[in-house]
Amino acid sequence: MIPAETDPFLISKVREKDMESIIDWFDQNQKSFYTLGWSYRRSQQDMEEIFHRTIVKVYDELHHFKKDTSFETWATSIFINICRSLSENNQKRSLQASEETQQKIFHALDQLEERDKEVIVLTYLKECPLDEVADILQIPVDTVKFRLFSGIQSLKEEMGYHTYLESCKEYHKHYIDYLGRTLNRPKKVEFEIHIYHCRGCHEELSFFQDIMLTLTEVTDAFSVPSSFMERVKGKVIETEKRRQDRKKKRKLMGITFASTLALIIFTGFITNGFTNIYYSWVDWRNQEDEQLRAFFKSELGERLNMEEVSSGVKVKIKSAIADEVQTLIYYEIEDTNEENRYMMNFYDGVKVENDYEIMNLAAHSVYSPPMEQLELKNEEKNVYRGKISLPPILPDSGTIELKLTHLQKLVQDPESPTGFKAVPYEEMEYIEGDWSFDIPVTKQPSIVHELDKETKVDGIPIRLDKLIIAPTATLLQYSYQNNQEDKRIEMINFASLETKGKKVQADLYTGNSFIDTNQNSEWTSLQTSFETLYFEKPKEVAIQFASIHLSIEKLKKIDIDVSKGFPQTFEYLGNNLSIDKVKVGNPTEVVIKSEVTEDRVYESLEFQITSDNARKKTSMGMSGDGVLIDKNGKQYDVNEYPFSIEKVGQPRFFQTKQSIELFNDASGEQVIPKTLEIQGYNTTKYVDNTVNVSLD
Repeated sequence: MIPAETDPFLISKVREKDMESIIDWFDQNQKSFYTLGWSYRRSQQDMEEIFHRTIVKVYDELHHFKKDTSFETWATSIFINICRSLSENNQKRSLQASEETQQKIFHALDQLEERDKEVIVLTYLKECPLDEVADILQIPVDTVKFRLFSGIQSLKEEMGYHTYLESCKEYHKHYIDYLGRTLNRPKKVEFEIHIYHCRGCHEELSFFQDIMLTLTEVTDAFSVPSSFMERVKGKVIETEKRRQDRKKKRKLMGITFASTLALIIFTGFITNGFTNIYYSWVDWRNQEDEQLRAFFKSELGERLNMEEVSSGVKVKIKSAIADEVQTLIYYEIEDTNEENRYMMNFYDGVKVENDYEIMNLAAHSVYSPPMEQLELKNEEKNVYRGKISLPPILPDSGTIELKLTHLQKLVQDPESPTGFKAVPYEEMEYIEGDWSFDIPVTKQPSIVHELDKETKVDGIPIRLDKLIIAPTATLLQYSYQNNQEDKRIEMINFASLETKGKKVQADLYTGNSFIDTNQNSEWTSLQTSFETLYFEKPKEVAIQFASIHLSIEKLKKIDIDVSKGFPQTFEYLGNNLSIDKVKVGNPTEVVIKSEVTEDRVYESLEFQITSDNARKKTSMGMSGDGVLIDKNGKQYDVNEYPFSIEKVGQPRFFQTKQSIELFNDASGEQVIPKTLEIQGYNTTKYVDNTVNVSLD
């Protein structure tokens, strides 16, 4: 096996956080890791999960990788820790190895103490040098040798080797070094003389050698199932895609517009989902979030006040509230050296060390926007108070191992409504440190109401299925039926829920998410989030619709002639569109512009561009700009800041420019666009339907 530190290409890619190179490295070393993993778990499904988790964790933890450590040693440590966690949380599965020797040796290994078993499998199955085993397990080399001797002694009994003569205990310490050919010459000569005259030591040493050779033979004969790494890679790619999708949600402000959200995300006032905050409890010094006080009052959470200081920054975990929707962590960060404010950024520097064991990573993510310090009456320039949303926990209770490696710096701006300056995503600053917390959490129950209520919006059947009222949020599950050939609902936006005179707004950031209900495919089921109604305990709610996002089929084909000049203008649904630019190459750049008029129907187009040779495999990527238009027809430039989404009121985002890149995936040949094929368009309709439902 080639040590990782001798591979400069890998190290350079590691520094670039290149996922593909990490997968390739595990692919090259899959046999030794597979054999190692098989000593813990005995099914291919488990092995795929171990590899999957390891690759993702290696990628996430690359900033901890140090030059003076072997990459293989570091990666193996992570691999073993994940094996341990799976083995602790699950009982051993039955052996599935086909060879009798494999069955025998793995069964014997299972009977050993875990500490003895680990040094044996690392040394003889994964074939790591003793000093590397010591580094992986963080123990001295002498302890490795002691455990190897103890483990092989136990294996000898488990595998049916019977010693009839006593061996000499004072020579036991030489067995491992002698068989590993690391015993220095004077001791080697002395030991060989003793072995020659002592039948007991000779016999036992022979058994040791036989067991070591058997372990090595098992490794040599072990085979990794075909397509194993392809399946692992698929899992890793899917995990990374989900995480990138969550990151995009955070950058893209919910559901509609794309170009301004790095700007918007970090400004607390651009949202219609913030709770109104009032302060009346003297013991909380008028500085706490209203919802958090409600949790304490209802005994749904406890005050933790856990503190850690690093790099001159003190982080305090004030409380944690968990339910089936999310886990909210309330915190306070104080810069003890300067007048800076820092906040937690879930996608940068925040890591739950035991996330696979305690958290439901498949749950829909919930974004918790920054808390406004001015409304919190927090005038301290070096203190930030906030909350962060983590996935819901799986067990009824447990401990979240939260680790912070860097915190995001907020640029203060007294003239801004939020008190902070909006900073583009790529220009955000951080402070590095090491803050770790073991946070106890208990999952609070939700109140679930089955609705089974049907209505129609714009002639399309809609079914209200379920209302889940959790302590931290209220979820509405609904379904719609697309039975019209030329018109489809893509999304439904709700305005609010109202009960007993209290109205809670839909969550602007979380938006709508698809759910798997295993129901008839004629219905599409989604879920949307609102502020919580948990403390109101409603008997009836009024569900207010806001708008529906439609996809309309309207075909048009436009020929593109690259031999002529640009722009090339054409008409679609009464509006002028133009192909402003075509720069042929690989990729080929195409720019399409569309004017915005008062009677423009479509917000964006669904289209594809075909090349001059239909047999060429061509892919397409795009980005764009646009404007926001409110219900009254007023336009807002999304690049002009600040403006309040509350004042805009259910804006529509009209694309004005689309930049497309066409790639030839089969060769390096240029892509020559031939035809612009418009399949249809997307549009939003405002609706004011209200449905009243009684709750059980």
